Amino acid sequence: MIERAGILADTAVADVGTSSYAQLMCRNIHTLHNFEPAATDDEVHAAALQFVRKISGTTKPSRANTAAFERAVEEIAHISRHLLDDLVTSAPPKNRDVEAAKARARAATRYSAA
Repeated sequence: MIERAGILADTAVADVGTSSYAQLMCRNIHTLHNFEPAATDDEVHAAALQFVRKISGTTKPSRANTAAFERAVEEIAHISRHLLDDLVTSAPPKNRDVEAAKARARAATRYSAA
């Protein structure tokens, strides 16, 4: 394990040669800050769910762990909403459609090379 940007990462991930935090995150968790319109509670909940799935290593917890899993999702969603509400920026809000088009273009480039 190595530490990069304050995050522990497997050496296999580190060997990719990337140093940005976003490339070490789960691909299903999307940036929610500074969009117009603002992130919905459903988007925040979905990101929290993906985070808990990633760190727990399961998409569906056992019956014994369901309560803890759901509580973690709700608490992370709650804290994430507070974070998004408190963040400030001088940058203009991003447009969701434009950002989605950029992501599709990056994916087309990435997968056409394969």
